[in-house]
Amino acid sequence: MLSIPQAALAAALAAALAALPAGDALAQAKKGKIVCWKDKSGKVVGCGDTVPPEYQDAATKELDRRGVTRGTTVSAEEQAKVKAQEAEAAKKKEEEKRRLAERRRQDQALLNTFSNAKEIDLKRDRELQVLDTQMSQLRVQHKAAMDRENDVKGRMETASKSGKPPTDGQKEDLARAEADRKKAEANIAAKEKEQADIRKRYADMKQRYIELRGGGSPTPASTAAVPAKK
Repeated sequence: MLSIPQAALAAALAAALAALPAGDALAQAKKGKIVCWKDKSGKVVGCGDTVPPEYQDAATKELDRRGVTRGTTVSAEEQAKVKAQEAEAAKKKEEEKRRLAERRRQDQALLNTFSNAKEIDLKRDRELQVLDTQMSQLRVQHKAAMDRENDVKGRMETASKSGKPPTDGQKEDLARAEADRKKAEANIAAKEKEQADIRKRYADMKQRYIELRGGGSPTPASTAAVPAKK
């Protein structure tokens, strides 16, 4: 007994053959196949010897004269979706391939640059020392800006106690001092971040170097960061 879907398809097949001219129906029956086409929801909406132009991009199902499926095609929309998925998968595969190649290049460069893990610490310390010098200069600038700002504020407060309003010159001096102080603070914060980034970068570099050399995890003492000079 035919299942409900099979019965429906068989009925559609019979109706399609009946709708054809006698000669065409006979030829189609001899071929033993007919094509049914679907709408976007996947529902069979018609059967015949050829797919109508408006359904050329739809999914189709080829049946024999008993209503048994002999072949199927997917819709153009589904084909496009599959191609997009395949393209995305290929793109990710290529990106992963490039990432691994870059990692191998970096690993080889790391091994070629350093003879042992201690050299990594020494290079880190040299870079931190340069930043320490820059930080010292920035702190001097910050203190000078604060001293000027406090001096201007003191003079303005003294004048205010005498009932005198601040002069335009005092206001300008205060604005410049405040701007210089804020600029110095921003520069100091940027250098502090740079110091933290260097410590992390060299810690990661050292860890990777030890792994490539086949060693175990470094001891806490060997990876301790050099404290910044105040």
